[in-house]
Amino acid sequence: MVKKYSKKPVKKEDIVRRLKIIDGHLKKVIQMVEDDKYCIDILQQSAAVQSALKQADQLLLHNHLHCCVADAIKSNKGEKAILELLRIFKKIRT
Repeated sequence: MVKKYSKKPVKKEDIVRRLKIIDGHLKKVIQMVEDDKYCIDILQQSAAVQSALKQADQLLLHNHLHCCVADAIKSNKGEKAILELLRIFKKIRT
């Protein structure tokens, strides 16, 4: 399913809420390891945490592009903002 592009930035509170939920799930994964739960169950929960983190990253990136990069372009600092994004993407992919 392809998400429709939104022109509106995501509220900070929504991102914080998502991150707190992820934190709770991660604590559950840690507890599962400490309790010697079945490895596959732990891996499934870990994969869910990673997926949720990727979704949170997408929201943060959306906001960054909508606000910070757009403002940088308006003030003739777009090249620096784009280079910064490329640097981050390079770190993410390695």
